[in-house]
Amino acid sequence: MKKFAYLILIFCLIIAFCLLFFKKDKGYDTYQQANYEPLKGVTYDIPAPKNITINNVDYLQSQLPIGKFGGVFTSSILGEPKTFNPYNANDATSAEISEIMYDGLVQTNPVNGEVIPKLAKSFEVLKDNKTYIVHLRKGIKWSDGVEITADDVFFTYNTIIFQGYGDGSAKDVMKIDNQMPKVEKIDKYTIKFTTPKPFAPFLRNLSASIVPAHIFKQATDKGKEFFLTYQGIDIKPKNLVTSGPFRLKEYIPSQRVVYEKNANYYMINKNNQKLPYIDKWVMQITGDTNNQTLKFESGAIDVLSINGSLLDRYRQLQKHGDFDIYNLGASTNTTFLVFNLNNRKNKEGKYYVSKTKQSWFQDRNFRSAIDWAINRDDLVLNIFSGLAAPLYSAEPINSIFINEKVAKGHKRDLNYAKNLLKKSGFYYKNNILYDKNNNRVEFEILTNAGNTQREATGVSIKQDLEALGIKINFKAVEFNSMINRLVNLADYDCIIIALTSNINEPNAGYNVWTPYGALHMFNKRTPNDLKESDKILDFEKELETLFKKGALELNFKKRKQIYDKYQEIVAKENPMVYLYAPLNIIAIRKKVKNIFPTKTMGLIHSMSELYIDEN
Repeated sequence: MKKFAYLILIFCLIIAFCLLFFKKDKGYDTYQQANYEPLKGVTYDIPAPKNITINNVDYLQSQLPIGKFGGVFTSSILGEPKTFNPYNANDATSAEISEIMYDGLVQTNPVNGEVIPKLAKSFEVLKDNKTYIVHLRKGIKWSDGVEITADDVFFTYNTIIFQGYGDGSAKDVMKIDNQMPKVEKIDKYTIKFTTPKPFAPFLRNLSASIVPAHIFKQATDKGKEFFLTYQGIDIKPKNLVTSGPFRLKEYIPSQRVVYEKNANYYMINKNNQKLPYIDKWVMQITGDTNNQTLKFESGAIDVLSINGSLLDRYRQLQKHGDFDIYNLGASTNTTFLVFNLNNRKNKEGKYYVSKTKQSWFQDRNFRSAIDWAINRDDLVLNIFSGLAAPLYSAEPINSIFINEKVAKGHKRDLNYAKNLLKKSGFYYKNNILYDKNNNRVEFEILTNAGNTQREATGVSIKQDLEALGIKINFKAVEFNSMINRLVNLADYDCIIIALTSNINEPNAGYNVWTPYGALHMFNKRTPNDLKESDKILDFEKELETLFKKGALELNFKKRKQIYDKYQEIVAKENPMVYLYAPLNIIAIRKKVKNIFPTKTMGLIHSMSELYIDEN
């Protein structure tokens, strides 16, 4: 028996040694999860829905356990929506609340990231890798009872997307070597797309919201300027015609957005009963993350994203509480500090950014010095209690295209940062930084008020940069006001903000990196700007070239090399200084059933299949 015990001990020591010796040091595997007992894990056994035809209607049948009908699910959002039109939604809140109501042709399998049908019953990619045949479901209807057909798909793509109605993001990701695809209606239920060249992201891009032609055509007929105001927040809910599992019931500013089930939704359960299960989905507008926390603890909302600093508290509350905690791994959000590199004049003939600040922000050494001066380890420790990782790459940590060399990053080094500044003629006087023209270095950093993590980030970065001799004026402002200054006015110095990334497809970020993209923040061209080619920076041109090349390459390894290069350029040029990737830790009420979390799609990836069981 002793001999057996010794053998077990020796075996364990060997395994421990191997794990220690062969552990790959990626630099970003720094989550301090060892401080906590394992959280409720991630489930991967999620059966995909199936097609089923009943009485000549092509339904999408859920394969998840059959649930109970009825009940209310309550979540929260921080900011106010600006629109209910999915093609005018250029902020996270508006995008979330509008896209709920409209489905796309395809969706992403939450387990393996594959593209699977949604409004489409099926699709074919022909051998030329340029032709896509999409077969729609027959007999499914809009919320007003009108059938969903190829006319709606043709109108959505040919008019709204390809002609650039709304904010233009959907058009950006559809461009193929500066050309748009061709869309044709074959018959009532069949659409053909033809791309000018093989385009790797195309099939996934067919997830764009399909809108009803019989409703939206009245807006497009009146022109793009009118379309920008169409289906704004003052619209009557009954006038919104939708295809998703829920439709708008009520919007009360500063209080809530309320959805009710769409009786015409085309998804059913295994008993062939129409989904969704829940009757009503309420989104409370909380204003800030502290208020979200209070509402969850009082029972007013059913789901909460937990800041790492609060995890210990919630582990204690969970022992006698009515909720579970899920650890979903690294967030797909990328949080960064973006510089305003705009060197153009507005319609009044004034520069968006002063010439003095232009000389700083357009100096790569200056931007890199900021990068080296920021203490990401402090951000991770103080804001997230270690439940995050420093972020150095434009791609999220869990992206299948991550450049591991870039992701490894570097530690804070003030001396190195100061040497970079000296190379560009900056100098110190009484520990205050001046440029070569004797201007004191002082600028403003903005972020959105109410997001306590970003507010704390701003305070920390202010302290870091003051150690570099820079005076920082940090302000937390109302979110929509900040977005207006960023998108429409280019009236800012630096902003702390985040974007949600697609870990399966880097081309989803094309409109961030192409010079005329809707989300191209660091050298933003406002709606009033002329498209001056001489104002495009050299590295901007190189990034755009790489993204075009990457989208046309079908071989994964070759694509990976291309996107590795773009990450290297961004890390070298630092137009956006990436900061951290927190763990995505979610608390949700036990009464909410059919929860099947994944690292790629999060906790709630199919609201139509959730149900409430109070027992």
